Amino acid sequence: MTGFQSRRRFIAGAVCPRCAEMDKIVVDLDSDQRECVACGFNEGRPAAPAPEEVKTRVSRASARRVETPVQVVRLLDPGSNTASDADE
Repeated sequence: MTGFQSRRRFIAGAVCPRCAEMDKIVVDLDSDQRECVACGFNEGRPAAPAPEEVKTRVSRASARRVETPVQVVRLLDPGSNTASDADE
């Protein structure tokens, strides 16, 4: 065989969106074009959208800007029974 021969494959079970014929869709493996051999429908593969980063507590900009306020911690001695501890 002389000349350029494209690599094409039939897609089993595929239904043409234009004529609704089953098993008539061919995909060109070199250019990713799909074509219906019954009605001539032709379409390229849509570009995949870029994956988006998953939103988490750590990745949100607002979570990184919040400062936790300082709180005073008071340690208590469980063995002491002073009057000041009983009042609080």
